[in-house]
Amino acid sequence: MSLLVVGSLALDTIETPFGKAERTLGGSATFISVAASYFTQPVRLVGVVGGDFPKKELEYFEEREIDLEGLQIKEDGKTFHWHGKYDYDLNTRESLVTELNVFADFDPIVPESFQKSQYLCLGNIHPALQKKVYEQMQSPKLVVADTMNFWIDGAYDELLEVLKHINVFIINDSEAREISKEANLFKAAKKIQELGPKIVIIKKGEHGALLFYENELFSAPAYPLESIYDPTGAGDSFAGGFIGYLAKTDDISFENMKRAVIFGSTIASFCVEKFSLEGTRELSHLKIKDRFNEFTRFSTFEPAEL
Repeated sequence: MSLLVVGSLALDTIETPFGKAERTLGGSATFISVAASYFTQPVRLVGVVGGDFPKKELEYFEEREIDLEGLQIKEDGKTFHWHGKYDYDLNTRESLVTELNVFADFDPIVPESFQKSQYLCLGNIHPALQKKVYEQMQSPKLVVADTMNFWIDGAYDELLEVLKHINVFIINDSEAREISKEANLFKAAKKIQELGPKIVIIKKGEHGALLFYENELFSAPAYPLESIYDPTGAGDSFAGGFIGYLAKTDDISFENMKRAVIFGSTIASFCVEKFSLEGTRELSHLKIKDRFNEFTRFSTFEPAEL
């Protein structure tokens, strides 16, 4: 089924204890679109870049069947740039440079040919822009949205308005607590469901994710990795794998969403093994399926009598 992704595209500089990558591909829409493209094609993209955005990367998007009709290219401007540095545990980071550039005036215009997309993924952008995108759509079957602490702090009322219109809300544990004002994640999820989205996914980094589907619960493990080099884009890759699988199967039942969560975690596990998109740029379906099967093996056990 048709999938539309809206979010940021960036040229990031990333520093971790294990290396540095300069002006490498980043942004929520980038990671979501590439991850989703392993499950469903074409993926429709709405975003903005400057004239400095590498043409070879636009060609890569097209190779992955990512439809760029909705991509605005401001030839006289520069692409959004973020420079971040991670601590040794990779759980905390410092933003050294944030240059919005053309993204500062981003006005998401959904082409008419995209407006009937059945699946919509709203990446981490200002809630007012997320709402504007939703209002241009014609009755999508499933709307997935992400956010971050910055918008929770600075655009809380607008975020609450967006939550009324989405089906699935994907956030991390600290964001869930901040939105709900609840320390317990189960209580936090229930509070968020009362705000609109009946399905809430709370990411817990190396500790997996929790899927709250109306009154159902699924606890997903994280894939155990020996080497993690760059966590940038892991959450967006998770979202892309999740909604990409749902769009491919066109099945939004609880059982299928459990599989989608594991596929999302699978793609995210590849993402963190290298910098930027290098972990997910040239995946094969066989590698994805093999790792998905390993997830199943790691987390399945037979019931026992006490």
